[in-house]
Amino acid sequence: MAYDEALAARVRALIGPRDDIGERKMFGGLSFMLGGNMCCGVLGDELMVRVQPTETETLLGEPHARRFDMTGRPMKGWLVVAGAGVEDDAALARWVARGVAFAATLAVKG
Repeated sequence: MAYDEALAARVRALIGPRDDIGERKMFGGLSFMLGGNMCCGVLGDELMVRVQPTETETLLGEPHARRFDMTGRPMKGWLVVAGAGVEDDAALARWVARGVAFAATLAVKG
């Protein structure tokens, strides 16, 4: 599956020039990695976001958010926000910030 280059560019712009965040192709899309941990990514025209697992249920109440489920076994802390939910720059910024903030709490992978 290809990913939306324009959405990826918007995410890059929000993250800004950071030495601690890299990009990696995974899940058929593009993932943004902080310390070796995925913080967010683009899959098709949707945004994947890794969030605090205890906040999963609350964040599912946000418009256009759903569990990330590629295998039939969704995991807490992994969400997908449909393209309509990130059309607005402020909404995209909130989701990206959540992903970066959570990934920053994880141990760096070597």
